[in-house]
Amino acid sequence: MENARFEDLMGRVGRGIDAFLTEPREDAVRGRAAWESLADLPVPDEGVGIDALVDELVDVVVPHGTRISDPGFWGFITTGPSTAPVLAAAAASVPSPQRYLLTAFNRIEERSLDMLASLVGLGEHMKGVYSSGGSVANLVALGAARQHAFERAGIDPAADGLGGVRPALYASTEVHHTVQRSAGVLGLGRSCVRAVPTDRAQRADPAAMARMLEQDLRDGRLPVALVGTAGTTNTGAIDPLRAIGELAREHGVWFHVDGAYGLPGILDDRIRDRFDGLDLADSVIVDPHKWLATQVGVAATFVRDRALLYRAFTQEPAEYLEGSFLAPEDAEVSMDSMGIPYADFGVELSSPPRGIQVWAVLREQGVRGVTERIRTDNDRAARVADLARRHPRLESLTEPELSIACLRYRPDGIDPATDGARLDDLNQALLRRLVRETPYVPSATVVNGAYAIRPCFINTRTTDDMVDDFVATVARLGDELAGDRVAAEAAR
Repeated sequence: MENARFEDLMGRVGRGIDAFLTEPREDAVRGRAAWESLADLPVPDEGVGIDALVDELVDVVVPHGTRISDPGFWGFITTGPSTAPVLAAAAASVPSPQRYLLTAFNRIEERSLDMLASLVGLGEHMKGVYSSGGSVANLVALGAARQHAFERAGIDPAADGLGGVRPALYASTEVHHTVQRSAGVLGLGRSCVRAVPTDRAQRADPAAMARMLEQDLRDGRLPVALVGTAGTTNTGAIDPLRAIGELAREHGVWFHVDGAYGLPGILDDRIRDRFDGLDLADSVIVDPHKWLATQVGVAATFVRDRALLYRAFTQEPAEYLEGSFLAPEDAEVSMDSMGIPYADFGVELSSPPRGIQVWAVLREQGVRGVTERIRTDNDRAARVADLARRHPRLESLTEPELSIACLRYRPDGIDPATDGARLDDLNQALLRRLVRETPYVPSATVVNGAYAIRPCFINTRTTDDMVDDFVATVARLGDELAGDRVAAEAAR
């Protein structure tokens, strides 16, 4: 066991990561023989030792990782982390493997939450807690919403259960599916989520939401929350937050904003007005592992009243914990106090200090640096849409609000109204060629019934010249595929 060679050993791992980012490498699937043979080895009777282990990591495992950190990876709304959060996470891993106790890491955890809230336009009244991602962040926020709604009905759901009440929760058909999962885990039931229709721009219809809410009230159901999305996963659409928030206020219902991906977009002053109504939110989530490029596993939930989180998620006292510590103001050494009790504000007890990564990004780049990144990524999506609109055989299926573009190839002679399935098949084949043959890795979605190729620009390693080349590559591959299919049909 090695205890004092981190500089040497981590330096070797770092050089392997540098090589992964800068040197040509074999695709993980195409080079699977090497890593599968290593992964399939049994536990050795005698360990190989730390130096041999590092060699295996650097020579075999690291080179066969994912393409998420490649400059042309635009498929997920997570990205390879930038350098600062990786260094911060490594710096915390030994000195503070847990976020608790009165240390610099515990204090920075809270300070980074305040910094993040300020960055994305939340007031000082919003207090937060970190979790592992948007799934858990939504669960925590909606757990607070459940606590609020049921307490108003005279029930403590966390302590006593739901008491036979029929709940309802309202979100658009474009909402992230973690909302439905949260409803299931919280005992509300996935079927309680009322699917609110959207307009042609994929934004929730507040009038339809109001009709659903009012009908459910007449039917004796208990509204738990109205959900607005500030940047949908599919297209980046921003719901009309003020209209939804005012509807929630009118009926005394919790207003939750899922800004996991899109909330940092508020920094782009050209679209800031689209976030109007954020001030009405009772809870908000944002994932720094998306647009802020921390390591995957960093999300934040903010609520107006963190005491609600305590009532919803407290573990109940444990003698081995509570009996071991003093109040923070009585502490003389770090082991006297657990510090801020994040374990009672969410679903995790053991948890690393995730805030150190957010703090590192904001210290490194500042508001100006993060804002520049957001604007650049939004510009890239707008550029794709513009190029697609001006190309004779491409079309943009959305007008980007944030950094997601949706386009497709449409050759001459195909009418989408009568031959949509054929057009969808062609674009699906085009996507497969993109990810197999080119540096570009977008994903796909469906926009108003049409299959779309969907690049999402949040990758810190993307360069501007890649955007034009990507669109040209889509057109070129589309022409090749369309020509091949015409030739095949003629041969038949």
